Amino acid sequence: MLSNAVNMDKQEKENISNEKVADIFERMKAGGLFRPDEPQFVKVMELVARAQELSVQLNASINIDQVRERLSEIIGSSIDKSTRIFSPFFTNFGRFITIGKNVFINHACSFLDLGGITIEDDVLIGPRVNLITENHPLDPADRQSLLLKSIVIKRNAWIGAAATILPGVTIGENAVVAAGAVVKDVPANTIVGGVPAKIIKQID
Repeated sequence: MLSNAVNMDKQEKENISNEKVADIFERMKAGGLFRPDEPQFVKVMELVARAQELSVQLNASINIDQVRERLSEIIGSSIDKSTRIFSPFFTNFGRFITIGKNVFINHACSFLDLGGITIEDDVLIGPRVNLITENHPLDPADRQSLLLKSIVIKRNAWIGAAATILPGVTIGENAVVAAGAVVKDVPANTIVGGVPAKIIKQID
């Protein structure tokens, strides 16, 4: 009986381990700590390598339609024709980017999307904006690990040039982020600016 119990306990642990391996991409979307020695992290790195290869083609595009088509290939879903993206555009992964309709993304933006980036309809993003969903632990012994938190930019928000949006941030509907700001959460219908960003005024 004891032997059977031990074997069952071992099998349960193996099942749990297998589930964790199988759903690494879902767990990444949910956020949290991920170590580079995780089983199946190689699958993530394969998609990272693919994104880097396809990004070379994207940034060699000769028109907006071609940029949209090649970015659609990177993110794995079709981007609406009402959305415009100027090259160069940079992403380290791509598969966790969701872009709505009538979005404008200006030159030289960087989207680090391992934690997930959602851009709703009618959003304006200025040049050299950084959307960063990835961080590292402060503990030097664990510094190579990744801390993932998603970014959401709500409908009709406007992100000014060279702003940096940090992991876990939500930019509210109609909000405006001033150029160069480093941003935590932004309430709807507000204007924020500075480093770190603070509310400047409400939008009536």
